[in-house]
Amino acid sequence: MVVTSKPAKISGLSFFEAKWGYIFISPWIIGFFAFLFFPMIGTLILSFTNFNLVNAEGLKFVGLSNYYKMFGDPIVYSALWITLKFTIVALPIGIIYPVLLAALMTAKGLWGRQLFRTLFYLPYIVPMVSAAWIWRGFLNTDAGWLNYFLRWFGLPTPDWLFTPFWIMPSLLIISLWGVGNAMLTMISSMQSISDDMYDAAAIDGAGPVTTFIFITIPLISPIIFYNVVLSMIGLFNYFLIPQILKGVAGDPGGSTMFYNLYLYKTFFTYQDMAYGATLAWGMFVLVLACTLFLFGTSKYWVYYTADER
Repeated sequence: MVVTSKPAKISGLSFFEAKWGYIFISPWIIGFFAFLFFPMIGTLILSFTNFNLVNAEGLKFVGLSNYYKMFGDPIVYSALWITLKFTIVALPIGIIYPVLLAALMTAKGLWGRQLFRTLFYLPYIVPMVSAAWIWRGFLNTDAGWLNYFLRWFGLPTPDWLFTPFWIMPSLLIISLWGVGNAMLTMISSMQSISDDMYDAAAIDGAGPVTTFIFITIPLISPIIFYNVVLSMIGLFNYFLIPQILKGVAGDPGGSTMFYNLYLYKTFFTYQDMAYGATLAWGMFVLVLACTLFLFGTSKYWVYYTADER
């Protein structure tokens, strides 16, 4: 005998709650479709056309021509290589630095930890444009504070923003200024670790370094993974700071021509909307592939407790 279950009826209260739930999230749903989903579909359609604001030709379908152009464009490979180099260096630094800061901010013997946490977090809330202008003055060759301190100690003063060798270290220094949010997430994760874990390690004779490596790091690995994914996506889309500091030319000597800067230049300088949309989708596919790789490999190094699974 086969027993078939009748579909459960939604009670009046459940329907009422569901209705109001959809009403409350409707602004986000409308915003998602209006400002994200439909524009993405629009750029995908544009990538198969010849749409150019300065081109007198009519709009027409060109198939995969823009994608063939992208794979044969030497500037794309150069810009992508600059972006990858910066990401390879900035990503581990941008994770290790806030982890060490969080460890320091949670140290039991630290005086004024709330004050220091506030001071380290404040740069994160400074608008990026304002921060870029602040650092432009700070790294100024003649009047910048950094070179002033270097001269005071009798050290050589680099031309931070105008030589290809020093521009990347300058951008790395600037990127460390806004790690306050990552630091707070690390602090929150470290504070959630039970003291029993540390007490057991101390009884077994584990020192501070051993405890940090084999207890703290594994237990905060989900937060580290979260910050790795967000930082990786942000670095692949790195654009605003070099654009403000050096403009769209990628100076000095093309060393700051990041991929997204070339994309911006294609859109708003050359006004080639079709090819710009193609470059945007190329970056989207690359970021998606790297994100899926991180999620696929996370099972080998991210530790979840039973309550987090």
